[in-house]
Amino acid sequence: MWWGSLRLLLLLAAAVAAAAEPASTLTGPSRPVTVALRKDRGHAVDLPDTDPRVQRRATGWAPEQITVALSAAPTSAWVSWITGEFQMGGTVKPLNPGTVASVVRYGLAADSLVHEATGDALVYSQLYPFEGLQNYTSGIIHHVRLQGLEPATKYYYQCGDPGIPGAMSAVHAFRTMPAVGPRSYPGRIAVVGDLGLTYNTTSTVDHMVSNRPDLVLLVGDVCYANMYLTNGTGADCYSCAFGKSTPIHETYQPRWDYWGRYMEAVTSGTPMMVVEGNHEIEEQIGNKTFAAYRSRFAFPSTESGSFSPFYYSFDAGGIHFIMLAAYADYSRSGEQYRWLVKDLAKVDRAVTPWLVAGWHAPWYTTYKAHYREVECMRVAMEELLYSHGLDIAFTGHLLAVMQVHAYERSNRVFNYTLDPCGAVHISVGDGGNREKMATTHADEPGHCPDPRPKPNAFIGCFCAFNFTSGPAAGRFCWDRQPDYSAYRESSFGHGILEVKNETHALWRWHRNQDHYGSAGDEIYIVREPHRCLHKHNSTRPAHGRQNTTRESGG
Repeated sequence: MWWGSLRLLLLLAAAVAAAAEPASTLTGPSRPVTVALRKDRGHAVDLPDTDPRVQRRATGWAPEQITVALSAAPTSAWVSWITGEFQMGGTVKPLNPGTVASVVRYGLAADSLVHEATGDALVYSQLYPFEGLQNYTSGIIHHVRLQGLEPATKYYYQCGDPGIPGAMSAVHAFRTMPAVGPRSYPGRIAVVGDLGLTYNTTSTVDHMVSNRPDLVLLVGDVCYANMYLTNGTGADCYSCAFGKSTPIHETYQPRWDYWGRYMEAVTSGTPMMVVEGNHEIEEQIGNKTFAAYRSRFAFPSTESGSFSPFYYSFDAGGIHFIMLAAYADYSRSGEQYRWLVKDLAKVDRAVTPWLVAGWHAPWYTTYKAHYREVECMRVAMEELLYSHGLDIAFTGHLLAVMQVHAYERSNRVFNYTLDPCGAVHISVGDGGNREKMATTHADEPGHCPDPRPKPNAFIGCFCAFNFTSGPAAGRFCWDRQPDYSAYRESSFGHGILEVKNETHALWRWHRNQDHYGSAGDEIYIVREPHRCLHKHNSTRPAHGRQNTTRESGG
């Protein structure tokens, strides 16, 4: 009797364990899931400038807004910070970057900072040639590259100017990435997009920090300074509130400083890699764009051979990361594409088995807001990435009156077709920004967007046409959730990627409204190099072939 009861208990325990185990891409494409809207998903309200978390605490020339970023290899890293105060007004006079030195002292113990590195400093301005608008000039921004570091090692550091009393920071610490190789990986990689600086942002960041990430990827749309006029008046929808009354799309640049101050507790100890989004465009005098983005962050552009802040690559253990630009020329005749060809050709999958990419505008979103709007980027680049075996693509969301700002994960897909060797596309444009959340899908009755091209100087040409085959043949949209869309939900949150070994990675997406540590969506993403790399290698010369718009009939 007792033996039978024991067997039953063991079987029940095994069944519970099996049910708790996340799904896997090895079992093939999952059935599309749409999670119903939840009343507790939250509405984003920006932190005011009176919030202590965004106010300036540094005095004199003391550093603030300290950030660590990776270089192309784990033996190097960047430390960035700001000294001095920004200026706002009709007339502003930039600070002299040479006023304060750019020095980092670092070592293996907090009381033994025996190494020293120096770097460069700069100041940027956001200027508007219109009467009544306020201009801005930044504090002094410093970037210092530390070299000769040991992989997987905790380093302590101070930054600032040791020659000026009170101009050095407190001691901070960060850990370098594991050595490049197929058997070493960062413990946890946090992925977030469209973060902003709202009360929902603070919830996202709190949840993210509780997961103890070793690296943060921010796939565009940082602080949403361009949701404000230069007088500090903001709105959830800039074009709705101000579009017809302002001569240029204004920004309130102090929001960048507020964001840097709030995020310092994270970015001073956890490396963060950023790629541009549409909210970083920020036009100003002389048709200049992206001034804040270019100036405030350090990128491994020179080290990775791109020489551009908009696209670059880096290694972290057995992962080769490629960050791409959705708002720079991505045509096959452009510099970005040529760099991508060269960068992919250097990747040795025996050394870095995982190939992961990130950019802002999603190729496979089923939300109505900007559905298929960056089809030209997909047509230009997808086949090249597929031919080199891209495993995962992380994206945020697009420029709009009502942005996507939701979560969506695809099945393995290539050219709208379910493909066991295609990439898994994950859109995490739900970090917490103040724009309202997308809730409408293009496949819902009456919500398929107008397919006619809409002029956009930064997204480029229009390439989205009716599908020619599959369930949506002859139409611009599906009449149900597409087969390539595995899971979608309109909630704020962030994701955590844990690469376990050369073939298995666990992806978890965490909603803000859930308990800490719980996951709203999770799946094992499994590489099949014996099956797919052989296929990819045999098709590499085909990357010049023109993509066609088709879909899976599955």
